[in-house]
Amino acid sequence: MRTFGTQGPVNPHDNYIVRRSKETADFIERVKSGKYIVIFAPRQTGKTTFFQRALDTLTTQEQHYFPIQLNFEEAEDDTATDFYRGLYEDILEQIENVFEQRCEVPSVQLADFLENNDGITDHRSMRRFFRQFAKFLSRDTQNPTQPPSLTQRVVLLIDEFDGIPRNVLKGFLHSLRHIYVAGKPRSPHSVGIVGVKNIRQLNYDTSVSPFNIQDEFVVPNFTLKQVGELLAQYTDEVGQPFAPEVIQMLHKQTAGQPFLVNRAAQILTEELDVPKTEIITRHHFTAAHKRLLLEKNTNIEHLTTNIRKSRQFERLLMEIMTYEEGVRFNPHDDIISELTTYGVIQNGADGRCEIVNPIYLHHIMQAFTPTVNGLERDYFSENTTDEFQNYLTPKGHLEIARLLDNFRDFITRVGFKILQVPETPREYVGRHLLLTYLDSFVKAVGGVMSFEVPTGAGKMDLCITHNQRKYIVETKIWRGDARYQIGKQQLAVYLKSEGVTEGYYVVFDHRQKPEPRVETETVAGVSIQSYIIPVIQKAPSNAD
Repeated sequence: MRTFGTQGPVNPHDNYIVRRSKETADFIERVKSGKYIVIFAPRQTGKTTFFQRALDTLTTQEQHYFPIQLNFEEAEDDTATDFYRGLYEDILEQIENVFEQRCEVPSVQLADFLENNDGITDHRSMRRFFRQFAKFLSRDTQNPTQPPSLTQRVVLLIDEFDGIPRNVLKGFLHSLRHIYVAGKPRSPHSVGIVGVKNIRQLNYDTSVSPFNIQDEFVVPNFTLKQVGELLAQYTDEVGQPFAPEVIQMLHKQTAGQPFLVNRAAQILTEELDVPKTEIITRHHFTAAHKRLLLEKNTNIEHLTTNIRKSRQFERLLMEIMTYEEGVRFNPHDDIISELTTYGVIQNGADGRCEIVNPIYLHHIMQAFTPTVNGLERDYFSENTTDEFQNYLTPKGHLEIARLLDNFRDFITRVGFKILQVPETPREYVGRHLLLTYLDSFVKAVGGVMSFEVPTGAGKMDLCITHNQRKYIVETKIWRGDARYQIGKQQLAVYLKSEGVTEGYYVVFDHRQKPEPRVETETVAGVSIQSYIIPVIQKAPSNAD
């Protein structure tokens, strides 16, 4: 039986797979037209799987094209001599593999050329090698099923291009450009480069890029339809269906990120021990989702490692998540470009930066929120015997309003102490404290706290799920009464879309003269309890 793959490239023999037929056809057409194509995307987004599918298509179905696959992953520390020697050996091996897969043998002339040429020693000899190889390749394949005049075009496909040694990068790209601009026929006819970073990021020379002829190709995340098709393959083989809402929830939380989709499906079908005779329901997805939020898999490790590389990353991400103005997506900004390369942010529909998916948003907030803020003992007044378990009704439902009332009082009690929360800029401290507070509560009562949608405009919808009930808390920073009122309308629309009749709206007021407020209103048919919570700006010694 096949499985959902999360370790390296997936293949249709061992794994359920999204075939991306439309995207593959697009890529093949670019190859046929002689494009030099750059595929760059974050790790674990399915680009290598896509690349291998295109390679298989070229090898088995496109006899006019001769694909040579290379991988530079192990080459990063090579000298120029070692790199080109290894390159030549890999090319010879791949040529042999293609002939074997096609059940063909090279012509006598081609075999003699491959055995007796001078090899590849630098970027210039590489260019000469491909030119001669293409000539011998098209003369006679010795395949009785093909006419001897069959013209074959060489296609060079390079995976893990980021690993190319920096001391050969410039010359290598210059040679590819030289081949391209010389015009057709050319060899290689087409080049496909796959990597995490694009060519501009790899080119450390400050002059004009030697590879400005590239045709960029984006491998998108899975669509909702593709997620459904992926899960349907499992259902067809095993007989266990997924409730339609599970497919929608899975796509919503992952935004179709291939690793997360497969990991969630893996948990649902292999780790939760759901009897194969039962349908996989919302309840099961909630359990799988909780695991995704708590575990540190390789994808999340990549995410958190990358965002911790620079404090500038934290500041930009918090700006994206805090202010309604958002951050304009500027691809020429180095910080934005790098976070995009890592798969952390993307260009939203409104032209502003947004976090790629809600699961990433959760882990980003966890990474930047202090595990211990030093104020935990102040969550409850000394005059009470309150603890988090006291915020459950006799029927086991959550009393979110009382919980938020206590949070408001907690902020008032601690006063200037919030300015002492470690490694937290004061403009973000209110949200950080609320997240830590709610997270402690959720863990105490056995619930799950998550974010509902990617954010790019200061909008952060917290969702607490407990006993199959959903509680939604939206947080914002005060930006005037007009925006405060608009925020209620937006929350009402969202609550209705989720089938929830009441929600909670927490706005942190950082003004010197804040106006604390608590009000409950019916907005567009749903109940919204709103809080404006002042956040102190100065310690007493600095007060005017």
